[in-house]
Amino acid sequence: MLLGFHSVEAQKISAADNRLLRAKEDSLKDLARHIYTDTLASGRLRSDSQFVKTLIRALQVKNSFQFPFQEVLGVSKLYAPDSTFRIITWQMTIPTVQARKRGAIQMRTADGSLKLYPLRDVTEFTEFAEDSVRDRSNWIGAVYYNLIKTTWEGKPYYTLFGIDDRGFSVKRKWIEVLHFDQAGEPKFGGNFFDFSQDTVARKPHERFQLAYKREANVAANWDEDQKLILFDHLISESGQPDLPYTLVPDGDSEGFKWEKGRWVHIDKVFHYKVDMSDADPLLGKPPVGDPILDAKGNINEGKLDQRSEKNGLPKKKDE
Repeated sequence: MLLGFHSVEAQKISAADNRLLRAKEDSLKDLARHIYTDTLASGRLRSDSQFVKTLIRALQVKNSFQFPFQEVLGVSKLYAPDSTFRIITWQMTIPTVQARKRGAIQMRTADGSLKLYPLRDVTEFTEFAEDSVRDRSNWIGAVYYNLIKTTWEGKPYYTLFGIDDRGFSVKRKWIEVLHFDQAGEPKFGGNFFDFSQDTVARKPHERFQLAYKREANVAANWDEDQKLILFDHLISESGQPDLPYTLVPDGDSEGFKWEKGRWVHIDKVFHYKVDMSDADPLLGKPPVGDPILDAKGNINEGKLDQRSEKNGLPKKKDE
């Protein structure tokens, strides 16, 4: 997503700075690869530390906000739709131990200088990550894969979609709102999720979490056509809904709709109407072609004879 790269054309990277940024990009590309592929924990830690230092030096180059770092794979670089900032996130995994998230918010500045908010992941020290507003010093870490903007009463709000796969048996997807206070400081979460229309009461959420079986594929994203956040409805494979490692999608979708500055929960987005007349209420009314039995279960003898002839069988003899 490179909206910011295209919308700040008035600020130009000089030829010399562009060469410098490309050299930094080459270094970052190699370091990012080692963060994910080094077989030794010490090697990953060393590469991650060097990556952070190299990234900061790169971002200190004037007008670096415009440089997309496209060649640096495994690192998310999302621009806000209004190009006011970009958020950079990645994961540093120590095999068999933990996965810690790294991140920073780079603000666009009028003179091209660096204004950066580093993010400190405290997820591993947090028991209930859904019930608090966070700042950059106690961030609930995620690698973000989408970012959308909404507004309410003239103020912008940015909804982030992220993934956290730090668990051995459970993955998590986060949906939360990023906004900036009067001092310009980033705030994560808040009273933005409304479950008042649900038939079953839920406690308030400052951010929304989907925790599910690690091997499952769970969707959670913005749908531009529907103008909704859509995500998979989860059920337990073993009838134990309190155990996240048993939860998998069941084919239904839930959603959130932005209304008056909050994401209002929709328990069932798609409603299907099934014709249940003259049908077994447990089986529905599946399509059948030219049935031999009528709705009351009586055999149509003529159709039975036709089927028998077609299959090379003798007709049923009259008694």
